[in-house]
Amino acid sequence: MKKLKHVLLLGICMAALLSAGCGKKDTSEADSTAGNSTEAVADTAENSDGVQDSASEEDSSANTEQAAEILVAAAASLQNAMEEIEKLYQAVNPNVTVTFTFGSSGTLQEQIEQGAPVDVFMSAALKQMTALEEEGLILDGTKKDLLENKVVLIVPKDSELGIAGFEDILKASVIALGDPESVPAGQYAEEIFTSLNLLDDVKEKANYGKDVTEVLTWVNTGNADAGVVYATDAKSSDAVTVVAEAPEGSTSKVLYPVAVVKDSKVPEAAKAFVDYLGSEEALQVFEKYGFAANQ
Repeated sequence: MKKLKHVLLLGICMAALLSAGCGKKDTSEADSTAGNSTEAVADTAENSDGVQDSASEEDSSANTEQAAEILVAAAASLQNAMEEIEKLYQAVNPNVTVTFTFGSSGTLQEQIEQGAPVDVFMSAALKQMTALEEEGLILDGTKKDLLENKVVLIVPKDSELGIAGFEDILKASVIALGDPESVPAGQYAEEIFTSLNLLDDVKEKANYGKDVTEVLTWVNTGNADAGVVYATDAKSSDAVTVVAEAPEGSTSKVLYPVAVVKDSKVPEAAKAFVDYLGSEEALQVFEKYGFAANQ
């Protein structure tokens, strides 16, 4: 009986030991699993922070790329229209700063040839743009023959010389013309007077301005008895009278081309501005100042 009691007691002890061993093993595995889970969560958080940092850097880079400053070299006759268009453009493109330099198309052409940091060029004739294209200075595929203008003969509002057309030009003692070497309006004037066989006589009475704005000023102030300008220039002054448009067939079509300069540091921003100049909103401004969209 005592022997049986010892056997039962031994069996109970062995069962207890086995139970304790199994419990220890389960606890160890649970601790290991918990540790692995914690490390995985930490790795996920670290990776998530890395993705967020990368996304933030990309957003910052994108915002930086949107900001740009473009320099537009434009014919003097475009000044009033361009300055109004610039305000409209910046209202919807606040990250883009547009600055202008105005002058005769020929002078602006020379500045671009000499490396001036111009992004967009808009001339008052095809000649200057074509020259830059042939020299490889215009970005391919960006040129647009955007606008059309008219060449007109003007006199001071109080003129009593009886000048009623280009054929009457020799009644004037002083004739204001743009310098044909650099001013498209002066080149058109020479075409007109050549067609009328008057050019040699006109040259004897001509004063040549550095741009069409100077020609307009001379007639405005009475320092010239007559002058040849664009219809858009005459429209801007109350001190002159338009007496005639260029006779039919006497001059080539007056076109204003625009394009991106090849060496522009911000070609995408420059192209976007050129595209805007052809928009309905911009064309309405040009028409307000007397230009017509080229058809």
